[in-house]
This record gives sequence, C-alpha cells and structure tokens, in this order.
Amino acid sequence: MRLRPLTDSAPVLLMAVGLVAALYQGCAGPLRDVDRFHNYPVGFVERGMASWYGPGFHGKKTANGEQYDMYALTAAHRTLPLGSVAVVHSLTSGRHVRVRINDRGPFAKGRILDLSLAGAHALGMTGNGTDRVELRVVGYDPRPEGMGVLRVQVGSFADIHNARALAARLQHDFTDGRIVQTDLPEGRRYRVQIGRFLVEPEAQKASTSLDRMFHLQSFVVRDDG
Repeated sequence: MRLRPLTDSAPVLLMAVGLVAALYQGCAGPLRDVDRFHNYPVGFVERGMASWYGPGFHGKKTANGEQYDMYALTAAHRTLPLGSVAVVHSLTSGRHVRVRINDRGPFAKGRILDLSLAGAHALGMTGNGTDRVELRVVGYDPRPEGMGVLRVQVGSFADIHNARALAARLQHDFTDGRIVQTDLPEGRRYRVQIGRFLVEPEAQKASTSLDRMFHLQSFVVRDDG
C-alpha cells in the first residue's frame, strides 16, 4: 500500500549512504558555524507564492518562542534564519510590506512564505488567500544561538505508524533521520525529516533526488532546535 503523506497547511507553532554519495558531501564531518557565511541572509532574494495564516494560530507559540500576533507585521519562512527582516513585494498589486521572520512555514509544496494577517492585508491578498511575491532580506538580527542546520522534510502524517513506515523505508540510505511531533489546529502531525546540511543548494539537491527516486514531495526546512 502506498503511503500518502499529508501536507501541512500552516507553519510550526512549536531518516541514501547507498543512494547518492554526493548528497552527504555537505553534511559529512563536523558541522561548521553556519553564521560564517558572509552577509547571509542579507541580500537573499526569492520569488514565489505567498499565503497567510491567522485565527487558528493567534496567541500560540512561534518558532522563535514568541506568541503569534496575527495583527503584527511578521511572517513564516522555511529556511531563512529567525530574525531576518524582509521587504515583500506583491507582483500582482505592486504593494509592498516589511516583515520580520519569526516562525516556520509554509509546510505546503509550492509556497515560499506565510504572512501574518496584517502582512496579507498590507498586500491586499486576504481575499484570494495567496499571491505571487518577491521577498528581499534587508536586515538580520541574529539570535544568540545562531542558525540551525537544514533538513529535508519528506512527509507529514496524522498517524505515527505511517511516519515510522516512511522513516524505516529511508533508513537504509539515510541514517540521520528523525520524526518530529507538532500540534496544529487541525490535529497532531508527525513530520519525517532527514539530513543535516549547511547551505540551501546542498539541501535542495538532496530534496530533488529524494523526490525523483522515492516519488515524494519533499522540501527543505531549517532546524531551529
């Protein structure tokens, strides 16, 4: 029976050695301090679809430990370090808004950013729910603990047994895997993640290879823990 991973529709509120050896070139050996990458993330630019999140998460804990305030100008991104400040331009309306990255998400393939309700209002996208945007990082207030490593999320399940089955399917090739439990408004989810990467191109290469070889819809996330 084919497992059907769920796609998380909202951000976080708080397992191939024999596959392709090159996938681990970026994570073999001791990990370096990722803060040494010069100027990252200031200057980072990305285009794609943005969405927004609100009432179901209002008042809950975000990835950086704050309480989510849907009326504040904040956003969730899967890999930008927490504390990044980005200007987000709507490629539809021409409007722009400045937001601070304090959460993780969106956990849906094909989206790059989850704006707060206030951020979505500023771009005029609350009616459609999504918009095509360009984000540019213009500032960064690093946390004392710095940036975490990058991982590839290969599936998300409501049933822990399905998560364990997928992890077991991959563990022959990826030994560095884990299952992360998270509670969302729609229920508890078990996320299967693999790898430890320093930079996004290395992690994205692994994600693309996994999708091709195992028929997945994976994406890259930063581990803030």
